[in-house]
Amino acid sequence: MLRSVDLKDYMLTKPVVISANAHLFEAIDLIVKNRVSGLCVVDEKGHLQGILSELDCMRGILNATYHQDSAGEVAKYMVTEHINCARPGDDIVNIAQDMLSKGQRRRPVIDENGKLVGQITCRRILAAVKSFNATAVPA
Repeated sequence: MLRSVDLKDYMLTKPVVISANAHLFEAIDLIVKNRVSGLCVVDEKGHLQGILSELDCMRGILNATYHQDSAGEVAKYMVTEHINCARPGDDIVNIAQDMLSKGQRRRPVIDENGKLVGQITCRRILAAVKSFNATAVPA
């Protein structure tokens, strides 16, 4: 069904990113404005530092409201451990199966130096399947 199985052919090459020292409200603005479910957190050289999801933002806002405090920086709420990453040459079917088994909607794609080079999402995988299905010749 899929002509190429390399992830690099389907990944977003310019995912929405934010720095760890940005304010949580800036992250929320980016998520809403870009209609994404989360952000990749990168350092000044583009290396992946963590992931910040909509749920992380909601948790941060509710926590700040409860404690009558400022929400603070993204670094306080981002996930930094056990981040599943992909590589550009990974097989898209294997990545899709792994994302499904782990309940993930998106996965950062990094190079051999840990630099963020893209992101694969469920929507991108479905769009790839749809485009190839539309051009498939009936048997």
